[in-house]
Amino acid sequence: MHERLLPASPNWYSSRCSDTNDKGILAFGAKNTIYLVDVTASSSTVVGELVGHRERVSGFSFCQHPGQSHNCASTSDDGTVKFWDTNEKVLVKEHKTHQNTITALHWSPGEKNLVVSGDEKGIVVCYQYNTGESQSFFPEPRNIFCLSCSPHNWHYVAVGYKDGMIVLIDVSKKGEVVHRLRGHDDEIHALAWAPLPNEEVLYSRVDDNTETTNGMTEGKEKGCYLASGSKDQTIRIWSTLKGKGVMTMKLPFLKRRGTGVDPAVKERLWLTVHWPKGKPTQVVSSCFGGELILWDLTKGGKQKWSLLGASSEGQNHSRIVFNMSSVCVQDNRELLLSTSMDREIKCWDLSSLDCCWTLPTLGGFVYTLAFSPVGTGCLALGVGDGMIRVWSTLSIQNKYDTKTFWQGIKSKVTALSWHPTKEGSLAFGTDDGKVGIYDAFSNKPPQVSSTYHKKTVYTLAWGPPVPPLSFGGTGDRLSYSLYSCAGEGIILQHDPWKLAGEATDIDRVIKDTNSIKHKLSPHTDLSWKPDGKVVAIGNEDGSVEVYQAPTLKLLCTIQQHHKIINVLRWHHDHSSLPELQYLLASGSSNALVYVHDLRTVIETPPEIPVVMTEAYRSLAGHTAKITGLAWSPHHDGRLVTVCYDGTAQVWDVQKEEGLCNYRGHRGRLLCVQWSPVDPDLVWTGADDFTVQEWAVSKQEFTKPPKTKKTFDQVKAKLKAKKKKKATGKGGARAEESLSLIGDGNKGGASPAPGERPSDNEEEEEESETTSISSVTGSTAVIGSIRLHPLQPLLRSVFPPEVTLKKRKPRSMLPLSTSMDHRPREDLQQDCLNLATVRHSEAHCVPGLGDHIQLGLFADRDALYRMFQEEEEGHVEAGHYESAVYLRLWKGDIAGALQVATEKGELSDHLLSVAPMAGYQVWLKTVEVYVKQLCLQEQFLKAASHLLSINKVYEAIDLLKSHQLYREAIALAKARLQPDDPVLKKLYTTWAAVLEKDGHLSTAAKCYLAVDSSFDAAKVIAKKNDPVSLKTAASLARIAGESDLSYSLSLRCAKDLASSQDWLGAQQLLSTHESLLAHRLHYCTIELLTVSLTGTDIVTWTCSSIHPWSAPCKNQDGFLATLRAVWERGFAVSPSNPEILKALHQQLKAIENPQTTPNVPMKQLLIQLSLDLTLGAVSWLLGDWGAALEKLLQGVARGNEAGHFLLMSETCRLLFPQGIDSISEHKKMVDPSDEKALAAARSLEAFVCYQDLYHMWWSLSTNTAGNGDVKMGVCVNACQVLLSEPHATCQATQRAIAKIQQRLASMVHQHSQTQETKASHGEGQTEKADTESLPCLIAMVSEHHKELADIPEHVKKYPYPDVLECCLVLLYLSKSSDLVPDHLKNEAVALIRKYGTSSLRKAAQRFLS
Repeated sequence: MHERLLPASPNWYSSRCSDTNDKGILAFGAKNTIYLVDVTASSSTVVGELVGHRERVSGFSFCQHPGQSHNCASTSDDGTVKFWDTNEKVLVKEHKTHQNTITALHWSPGEKNLVVSGDEKGIVVCYQYNTGESQSFFPEPRNIFCLSCSPHNWHYVAVGYKDGMIVLIDVSKKGEVVHRLRGHDDEIHALAWAPLPNEEVLYSRVDDNTETTNGMTEGKEKGCYLASGSKDQTIRIWSTLKGKGVMTMKLPFLKRRGTGVDPAVKERLWLTVHWPKGKPTQVVSSCFGGELILWDLTKGGKQKWSLLGASSEGQNHSRIVFNMSSVCVQDNRELLLSTSMDREIKCWDLSSLDCCWTLPTLGGFVYTLAFSPVGTGCLALGVGDGMIRVWSTLSIQNKYDTKTFWQGIKSKVTALSWHPTKEGSLAFGTDDGKVGIYDAFSNKPPQVSSTYHKKTVYTLAWGPPVPPLSFGGTGDRLSYSLYSCAGEGIILQHDPWKLAGEATDIDRVIKDTNSIKHKLSPHTDLSWKPDGKVVAIGNEDGSVEVYQAPTLKLLCTIQQHHKIINVLRWHHDHSSLPELQYLLASGSSNALVYVHDLRTVIETPPEIPVVMTEAYRSLAGHTAKITGLAWSPHHDGRLVTVCYDGTAQVWDVQKEEGLCNYRGHRGRLLCVQWSPVDPDLVWTGADDFTVQEWAVSKQEFTKPPKTKKTFDQVKAKLKAKKKKKATGKGGARAEESLSLIGDGNKGGASPAPGERPSDNEEEEEESETTSISSVTGSTAVIGSIRLHPLQPLLRSVFPPEVTLKKRKPRSMLPLSTSMDHRPREDLQQDCLNLATVRHSEAHCVPGLGDHIQLGLFADRDALYRMFQEEEEGHVEAGHYESAVYLRLWKGDIAGALQVATEKGELSDHLLSVAPMAGYQVWLKTVEVYVKQLCLQEQFLKAASHLLSINKVYEAIDLLKSHQLYREAIALAKARLQPDDPVLKKLYTTWAAVLEKDGHLSTAAKCYLAVDSSFDAAKVIAKKNDPVSLKTAASLARIAGESDLSYSLSLRCAKDLASSQDWLGAQQLLSTHESLLAHRLHYCTIELLTVSLTGTDIVTWTCSSIHPWSAPCKNQDGFLATLRAVWERGFAVSPSNPEILKALHQQLKAIENPQTTPNVPMKQLLIQLSLDLTLGAVSWLLGDWGAALEKLLQGVARGNEAGHFLLMSETCRLLFPQGIDSISEHKKMVDPSDEKALAAARSLEAFVCYQDLYHMWWSLSTNTAGNGDVKMGVCVNACQVLLSEPHATCQATQRAIAKIQQRLASMVHQHSQTQETKASHGEGQTEKADTESLPCLIAMVSEHHKELADIPEHVKKYPYPDVLECCLVLLYLSKSSDLVPDHLKNEAVALIRKYGTSSLRKAAQRFLS
């Protein structure tokens, strides 16, 4: 499905996670997927994926036997061994024999059905692929790190362990240990067998001609060399015949780290080895910093090794290498493939030791893609692994030519934007709020803005400067500013020449220019129009605001989306149709894409900002939130969208049709870009860690899938993670409590922290969840036994005094007390020493050293010395509370407080005695105790203690910083003045948190508490249901926010009308006198809906209607009924012309887009009703010309939408007497008003058009009866349909459309010819018709001249298809004699003159 693909990074810290087969297919595990890559000496191509594992792939191996190389096996942390067919890319079988984490795997090269795997507990499983039988062996109780099956003796398997031991076992003898190879003293990372089955080539030492050990003789086995690589920095060659090492090679210290590594990152050594098939005397190994070394086992000294990629700089990996495998290609060249921590796969030619090519891979979500507007085909990728890739997609020699940037990032790259004119200048934004600019043509670190965002940077955009940067600047320096929008909802303007300066918040400019005093809605995206005149800003509440640069004057607000705006994109400005450059596409979390036409507000900016509630086009089909949009730079009105449903959709916006749907990703799509050079190519990035290039013309689907399967699976997975985390924490606490009574499980060794680090940063959370859940699983059963059955059993067997034995308290003087437990002779000597001290000269010092126990019986100084010794003992043992008490007993309160402060052992008791040491000591003690309580998460208690020292503001800030907003507000209101700004800030901050968590009503109360009624109403409206919108509108009206109340009332009424609740809609609109025009519009919709009920047009039922909304029975038609209702229910009549004029202006301001065939019926009725409402108001004003124009527009909508029944019913309702009704209206028109008369003629034509079809159907079904006379009259009236000026106009327009279609086909054919020429060489000749293009252009010009000669009213007003009517008349003449000869002849003449070949063929029988 894709053309090119950048795959996810190979997994780290696995002994064999990649392998190659003899067909040149490289397979490697990345996350829980296995990628297949077709490898040649010059290039690589990702050809497929193997999907089925639920967790990280830990091992992979191909079957190396002839004819079986499409079979392969893989292991995963989910505990399964799976077997695959790479030709069909399907799972064949699997087994779950292992009960522990699998760490090693190998498909035996000596036996085609033997697959061997090992786990971290030391279990080796041998699985027979053909029969499905398995055997388990336990050679050593150690953690297996790697294993390798012998290619010469199928029953020999070498196993490497974590502690450095290597064991050679015989699987044909139930895992009997043949040799234990000792020499390494750390982890065994890789094992490789020599390709030749003997040891004579290398083993030529004279002093090693000893007999073999373990009972083996030379006559029975030839033996084979085995190479091992270990973390102890050595490579050893072992003789499996003699069971001993024959060669040891120490890694040379090269440390040739490239420019693509962060020196702050500390990595451990991983030493992998590979023995190439074509080089029996040479072994390849990895080294410290990503270098690869070729060891010559026949040489010694410094000549023993050679460095791969030494011929030129930058060929080596920049980080440690994990896996290597080789494959033989044409000309007997052997290629070596290596995977590394630097997220690159490299191919090496083992004959020249040079790197053939590099395939970059991705280690995180692909958050953003950006094509350079200056460097053609230069694609920048922002990835979650903390790196930026710049891909030269047009490179001919290397189709994966990328350059990596990592300096100064250190976080997920979430936004990118190229400078519009400065080549190589790339702006980036990160997950931690950083904004910077890279020079893609240098290796210098980026310039980083000194102003950081508080949350993730969503969007970066270059645009013209706004104040203050737009003041007084000249020259290139101020031609563009860099704008960044981030998760906290603000947009910052950065000066790209002074990033060290402070960035400015554009909200200040917006508020000053537009005199806004309320809080602006948090911003979520921005997009500058390509010409830089206006900028569109998306907000968290779903609104889109369009501002005029540079003052940022608000032009209009789009109230279409009801959820957060994720992406905005303007149409390019080089379209063949100039009006398309004003199209703005927007995507949000509600799965709909809206396109708005902003031409009117941009060309003629209004004095008062306009509110738009109707979209120019609506693109529906996705089932989850929209994450990216991109307009095609090669087409007019072609848009590609990406979504969380896992697909990308290409749309024809003008027709509201889906053209193709791409489903190649296996995750949620996050970004999209259209190729700047190929109209058929699109690039997409997703959270499956891949970037994919795909062709629009090669996709089999045209619309997105209708299920939410992908998105629901993701949500279920996230919920499962949260559940695991919650249970894991509880389980951990249970295990801690169990450890107090002893745990017998002491034999198992838990893995050290960081033992198997996560390969990719997005997987860290998942790995943590897994480890926690495993702890939970082990403690839950034990906990249940301890807490439930065991305690009642103990109570019934033993008395309470036995089961609950009282514990003796710890002694305050343990050192001196322990001296009382010495032998009797020593105790008696103490008595003598004490007597000497008291009655004569002392020869010992009581209270110190061996005489510490005497301090209790001597003077106070001795007691203090004893206290000092005891205190030091308590501190050393960690009994800080006892040390504090000893100081208190001495009266050293300050000293006691100092010890408790240093050790974090302050308590309420110590705080109560602190005033005895002085005010300053007490003050400092309270402050320290507050910090201690915060560390113990006792925030309320800490705040209360701050109040005791009169630190009210600090107490409030403490509660606020720990999300205790309710308590903080209560404290602030109790202690602070009502107008204190801290109180207002507390309310607004809590409101923002509540709003984010979905507690909208409480958030609104917070805004009301600080007199921010505007924000309160906006928050309530975020729920977006009719009840919430009605409440928000009422609140805004009460608070005096009339504009907001107006907007919300209109939105709510629209929703109520959509649900056919007409009473509720009118009741809500009646609260605003300024909404009278909308009330009339809704009245028309209701009347029209009720009048059409019972037809095939209105198939739904109304939940509530007004008493006056009955089907039209008046002979004067729908307009007369509408007028009567308006006069009776809304007091609107011709007697109030000023009111009618105002209503007419308001109705004209409502957007009424052009009808398309795919518009829903309810939407079509709304548009039709607006036309009828305008017509009725014009009628009441006496302007019959305008009224007829609007009625014609309404009738024509049904025809444009392809809905004949709607057009017919509309004619019936408006003109119950048919043409006679129109004639009555024409009498009211000024005879000199040509436009009005032309509109009336078009109306007559449409009435005759539908009558003509009804007559044809009646004759076809033989239901004419006595209506022949009436039908004859209708036929004669059809003369109006045979209008030659309209036939000329329609024929010319069809001819122009046909020529334009031929031009488009010619352009497409030319692009395909160029593509074929590029792929097959220059040898082919191009067979292009050089005369066709000028000829077609001349024809188009000629037709345009013909159109110019046609009267303007003929082109302006819609008209039925004249040739279609001619054809129907001719068919009527065949079945009836009602058609006069002159009409028939006129129809034949028009078809001959203007008809196409297909039309002439249909009318052939009449033309002969």
